[in-house]
Amino acid sequence: MSFLKKLLNIAVKEDKEIQKQEVILSLDDLFVHNFVEKGGRFLYCSTKSEVTDNLKNILIENSWNRISLLNKNLATFFSKKDADISENFNSEIPVFINCEYLIADNGDILFTSNQLKSNKLSEMPLNFIVYATTSQLVNDVGQGLTGIKTHHRDNLPTNISAIKNYTINKNEDNLLNYGNSNSKNLYLLLLEDL
Repeated sequence: MSFLKKLLNIAVKEDKEIQKQEVILSLDDLFVHNFVEKGGRFLYCSTKSEVTDNLKNILIENSWNRISLLNKNLATFFSKKDADISENFNSEIPVFINCEYLIADNGDILFTSNQLKSNKLSEMPLNFIVYATTSQLVNDVGQGLTGIKTHHRDNLPTNISAIKNYTINKNEDNLLNYGNSNSKNLYLLLLEDL
């Protein structure tokens, strides 16, 4: 019996050691893991044509025939037959937007006034489609803020915000976040650019 006990104890100790080992993910894997865990929908694209195709599929899947663009450069991913494009902010229709950075350690997406203009994130539509590239991945918020400071040295943007929840939860209002919800129904189109 003591042989069996020793064998079982060794197996249990090995299992505990395996469970204690920290898994180290690459920056992109860490972001995707955290992003999806928060309820975000992630579509990896290796070419710009894949971005266009995935965007069309999102519009069809959700029966969206109108979309807001706050950045005119993103209009290159659309044709007039895909959707009616509004370049003005409208909180009732989905928005297609770019971002500053993707924060890997918590799966957040960082925006500034360069993307949001003067709109608060809580006033933006519930339905978001975000276009980003793999070069926008950073480890944490500190690196994102440093990147903003470095890239926009002469004209620092304001209105720095992050979407932290990618599932719409109507019951999330509490004393601490009353009226300040930034939960969004969010799709991320991530283009490989490295």
